[in-house]
Amino acid sequence: MNWHKELIRIVKGKVKFNEPLFKHTTLRVGGCADVWFEPKDLLDLARVLKLSREKKIPIFIIGAGSNLLISDNGIKGIVLKLASPFFATIKFKENYAFVGAGLNLNKLVNLAKENNLSGCEFLAGIPGTLGGALVMNAGVKDIFSKNGRYFSIADLLKEVKVLGLDGKLKTLKKRDIRFGYRSSSLSKFIIICAKLELKPMSKETISSLTRKFISYKSKIQDLKSPSAGCVFKNPINSFKETNSAGKMIDASGLKGKEIGGACVSKIHANFILNKHRAKAKDILKLMHLIKNRVKQRFNVSLVPEIKIVGKF
Repeated sequence: MNWHKELIRIVKGKVKFNEPLFKHTTLRVGGCADVWFEPKDLLDLARVLKLSREKKIPIFIIGAGSNLLISDNGIKGIVLKLASPFFATIKFKENYAFVGAGLNLNKLVNLAKENNLSGCEFLAGIPGTLGGALVMNAGVKDIFSKNGRYFSIADLLKEVKVLGLDGKLKTLKKRDIRFGYRSSSLSKFIIICAKLELKPMSKETISSLTRKFISYKSKIQDLKSPSAGCVFKNPINSFKETNSAGKMIDASGLKGKEIGGACVSKIHANFILNKHRAKAKDILKLMHLIKNRVKQRFNVSLVPEIKIVGKF
């Protein structure tokens, strides 16, 4: 393709061809990306977006690959990851954190603690980046109350700087963004950085809160094999544990069910594990089986929480 040479000519970041995507997803499945690109800075990013518009090249943005099921056939066009230091900066001013989209969530939690700022401890243990967390409105159950409340990253957000695929840079206030359960209207943008509001607290207290969240997750999640976390969303307006997707899958007798190399976790039924070098098609078949069983038993149509990408 002629645009391959042009891409190499106009950018300074890392470019790879036919890059295996299983290396970049927590499920460890997925075919190759036609082109893998890590822009060096904002100018690099703007140049590749301009090329994609002119040549009509599809663009796919990937974060830490923790919420993805990528086809064994891979992804056509350019897979773009904000992996350079330019996109992983963090600065603190008063009670605010200014965070690059490529920053790892666990680094965010730790650096906030070092600055005696609290509020993001619930993100500890999530293998993602800030950008991906905002797009998916990452969150977790409030383990300190019994009212079914969830913490989500939308609770912290004040504003976010984004780049549209049209190359236009803009700043969105929280009121400009629609947030839902594991969703947001930010998916149509490339997130550059965000302003988060935190609150002063001692390092000791923050460390204690962080340990409690990590302990809670380690008890209910299966971390022994590659996975993408929870596969299905909990039914809308039904956050009670007895009505969760995991509980319904368990009650449908599917814990331990295997298709190919994919297996429903025996610890958390809403986790599908890559036990034996699974293919993406194995995981998708298992997802279809789960949806059908739960529909038959509970008359509930489960909706995937993970994003399914590419042609199967």
